[in-house]
Amino acid sequence: MAHAQDKYFVPHGTRWPILGSVGLFTAFLGISILLNGGSTGPVALLGAAILIAMMFLWFGQVIGESEAGTYNNQVDQSFRMGMMWFILSEVMFFACFFGALLYARQLALPWLGGEGSETLTNRFLWPDFENTWPSSGPAALGGEYETMGAWGIPALNTAILLTSGVTLTIAHHALKANKRGILALFLGLTFVLGFIFLGFQAYEYTHAYTELNLKLSTAGMYGSTFFMLTGFHGLHVTIGAIMLTVIWFRCLRGHFTPTRHFAFEGVAWYWHFVDVVWLGLFIFVYWL
Repeated sequence: MAHAQDKYFVPHGTRWPILGSVGLFTAFLGISILLNGGSTGPVALLGAAILIAMMFLWFGQVIGESEAGTYNNQVDQSFRMGMMWFILSEVMFFACFFGALLYARQLALPWLGGEGSETLTNRFLWPDFENTWPSSGPAALGGEYETMGAWGIPALNTAILLTSGVTLTIAHHALKANKRGILALFLGLTFVLGFIFLGFQAYEYTHAYTELNLKLSTAGMYGSTFFMLTGFHGLHVTIGAIMLTVIWFRCLRGHFTPTRHFAFEGVAWYWHFVDVVWLGLFIFVYWL
């Protein structure tokens, strides 16, 4: 029975947050012990399994409530506000790493290299330090390495992500026009392109480690910012592609209407955010 549309839906008490907390604690306990030389991999895997099960069950319950007509316009508005704040937090997250890259290239390196009025720093700390980018620190710590060029796989991945943004927009318009076949086709193409992007990025990382000697241990500030920015972006692409896959299955099952489909829109917002972040990465990490 549908919930009264003039009342804001408040769910009953739930066990999912407690289960999620147990999963997080178990996973981080296992990971922390592993990082300190222990051998508790199964503990970390158990925590991850608990988290995955919790997400499947919790989101399944939310989907069931939505399909049962429990959510009215007030709930829909709160979902939109929550998603907007979440994406804003993600913008700030990446802004920190882009800020670290800017600081290293435009402020720290010139300062250490003795440019401007801060020549004493260069004279007393590292007289032989040169202001060059990319930098692995004084005395080329970690050995020689090569940077990742912009016009190979990175350029291809840029085209893939931009194309996925187009296919997602086509799918969204098809949903609003109630053209379910076009919706399923182009939404499917979107998450397939996302997983292709991840495949190319995995190949790029393998190439960096095995052929370019580009590692966290060799490339200093360049390697740190490169792997932090591209690695976290890859994690977001993974999450976004999984979300798109779930939405695709829901579309196949007949979920969403032309006027009520916030779950689709929320995932679309997230995917377009991922696209924009990649453009910044391509320009400031790979190209310039």
